[in-house]
Amino acid sequence: MIQAKYVHTNIMAHDWRKLAAFYQNVFGCVPVPPMRDFSGEALERATKIPNAAFQGMHLRLPGYGNSVSENPGPTLEIFQYATMPERLETLVNRPGFGHIAFLVDDVVKAREAVLEEDGKDVGDIITLQTADAREVTFVYMTDPEGNVLELQSWQ
Repeated sequence: MIQAKYVHTNIMAHDWRKLAAFYQNVFGCVPVPPMRDFSGEALERATKIPNAAFQGMHLRLPGYGNSVSENPGPTLEIFQYATMPERLETLVNRPGFGHIAFLVDDVVKAREAVLEEDGKDVGDIITLQTADAREVTFVYMTDPEGNVLELQSWQ
């Protein structure tokens, strides 16, 4: 096994600034400078995309401190390529990465905050009991670009 440390998860956006604002406004994610703005032959080689160019930023995920340092903790990397294909239909069971989850104090209030910032419902809020007699309340939603979110609260 190699030694590894989790660094970030990337979301491709059609409007990276709007999507970054959503995650800052709803979940309190904090920008980690600098803004990224890359293009050129090396990026084309790395991505195998002709004329590859993207802009975007990293956002520190909530619960990992407020100061920007050499090690900001795990981040959400939101990028927008100059050219992008159309988005596939949002499905919770699509193969590959499924969703990003946030632990919240109140799922109902968090759901309202997501909706106020142009997020959408996928399903209903439900509560399940685990094998160890704990309860989890959760709901699947999407951010404004259709990426699936899970809001969860444990009892």
